[in-house]
Amino acid sequence: MDESLKAEWESFDERRLIEAARRRFVAAWRWTIARRAETLCVVLLLLMSANLLAATARKTITVDEIVLIPAAYYHFVAGNFQLVHEHPPLCKIVAGLPLLFVQPHEMSRAEAEAFSSAITDPHARKWVYQDHFWNSNRADFERIAYWPRVAMVAFTVALGVLLFAFARDLFGARAAVLAVLLYSIEPTVLAHGRVVQTDIPAAFGYLFVCFMLLRYLRAPTWRRAAYLGAACGVALLSKFSMLIIAPSLLAVFAVLLWRAARCEGTKPTALVRHAAVTVLVTLLFIHAAYYFHSRALTGEDLRWMASSFPERAVAVEWSVRVLSYVLPTDFVLGVFWQLWHGGEGHPAGLLGMYSHTGWWYYFPVAFALKTTLPFLLLSLAALAWGIHRTIRKREGRFLILLLPFIIYTIFVLMSPINIGVRYYLPAYMFLFILGGALLDAAPRLGGRARLLGAALSIVLVGWMCVETLRVYPHYMTYMNQLAAARPHWWYLSDSNVEWGDDVKELAAYLRARGETRVRGAFLGGFMTLRHYGVEYIDFLPPAGPDIPPTRYYAVGASYLNGSTVPGRVINGRGQTDVERVNTLDAYRRRAPEAVFGGSIYLFREDE
Repeated sequence: MDESLKAEWESFDERRLIEAARRRFVAAWRWTIARRAETLCVVLLLLMSANLLAATARKTITVDEIVLIPAAYYHFVAGNFQLVHEHPPLCKIVAGLPLLFVQPHEMSRAEAEAFSSAITDPHARKWVYQDHFWNSNRADFERIAYWPRVAMVAFTVALGVLLFAFARDLFGARAAVLAVLLYSIEPTVLAHGRVVQTDIPAAFGYLFVCFMLLRYLRAPTWRRAAYLGAACGVALLSKFSMLIIAPSLLAVFAVLLWRAARCEGTKPTALVRHAAVTVLVTLLFIHAAYYFHSRALTGEDLRWMASSFPERAVAVEWSVRVLSYVLPTDFVLGVFWQLWHGGEGHPAGLLGMYSHTGWWYYFPVAFALKTTLPFLLLSLAALAWGIHRTIRKREGRFLILLLPFIIYTIFVLMSPINIGVRYYLPAYMFLFILGGALLDAAPRLGGRARLLGAALSIVLVGWMCVETLRVYPHYMTYMNQLAAARPHWWYLSDSNVEWGDDVKELAAYLRARGETRVRGAFLGGFMTLRHYGVEYIDFLPPAGPDIPPTRYYAVGASYLNGSTVPGRVINGRGQTDVERVNTLDAYRRRAPEAVFGGSIYLFREDE
């Protein structure tokens, strides 16, 4: 080929490639502009996940994850559902999946059989099996602790996608983006979005049920009834408190049947079939999570029922046996464990008070203290706006948000377990959607109100962003300016102020000063601290033996509060409850040398 023709051909080919690339770029840009809401949602959730992953790398596992992560692994590899069966398995399934690729060391069959036969106390088994798991994988502690939490971050992002879809369906794309923005910068969500626990899954399950119910009510078909059943299955596998959806859905179908019976040409039998499909799909999901295995009751199960429900043991045993024909045995036992736990109560602190059975106003107070002030104000305004639009304007779309919010709020107000605002997370989702809708509506007001609404929206969102950046990565212990007068442990207890995830920072501080042991009274340290090269010496041993001296004492915020301090026998006499909660009162009045994450206070003893 002539050189000039060859050069012209190559130039033509290059121009063609450039033009094709330009066209692809223009098409991609137009697609992005056409779907700018989805693009913004993706950007916000990517930024949120980057924040959560960075915080995960800095924090160690919480005290609950000490048992839940091994239980998640054994759920997969051994089909052992009895470990931590007081929680349904959704969070264990999500968190355990990455461990199949990490491949931790596991017990041999002989070790597992010896382990099961040697330990009859289920509470003791819960701690012994985790101790065996973590000690067998000491070299891979960080990797095994990290990847399950990454899976939970992915689940938190999935919840953000569901939130976007629900908000867009009700109020449009812009309101949906604003709802996701509120979600992605709220400290309580950021605190628990990386934790292997049931709280984020419960928020997902509850919102999923409401979304699928809305779609079913708009166009009742057997397919949408099946989707509703799938959502119910996910919710019931997330947290046993989600059983509240059963009477709620029963009431919905009862109303639909009543209306169908009053309308000519409507066949109530179709609704009955839809209800049956919903129930069957729900049961299918639950059984699938337990590998379609429902074991027989053991002697240990019977002893637990007899000791936990002494006055109703026969009725409880009969109920468990009957329900086990419909649901997996470990699922049923988990439900009864929660009923027992609710009857027993749990030590908790609130505003300098202590109780085993909680306070009806606990969650409103905890919410008011643990969320940012701008989101608190926005939530109150959004609720008032939603109620106004429902009553005055007859806008039914607000009802699908307000009713689930009110039902869940009433439910938690009656709960005797007051150990964390995280239990209220399912209700947050409806506040995010209402808040996003209000922020979207504010700039569209008429006259001067439009400018004022836009300015207030910018101020509120900006304030939330500042608060989120200010406390990074210590979202677990966050409290707003309403809690500025006293230490945070005075206001609330347990996972609100301490959950054991600041051990890594404490260990680094001690090692930098040449310390290899510390006397401690804080959550999780008995197991996690040794993995960072520091020996944990129990500050409050049960029998009260002589404690070897150490240079430093580490006390958790919840121990300063007193609610998590275990009762002890001193000089042959058991402590009263007042003595127990004031065991560490001397340290409440001392200035710590350092505070880690707002949860662990380090005191240096004089030589």
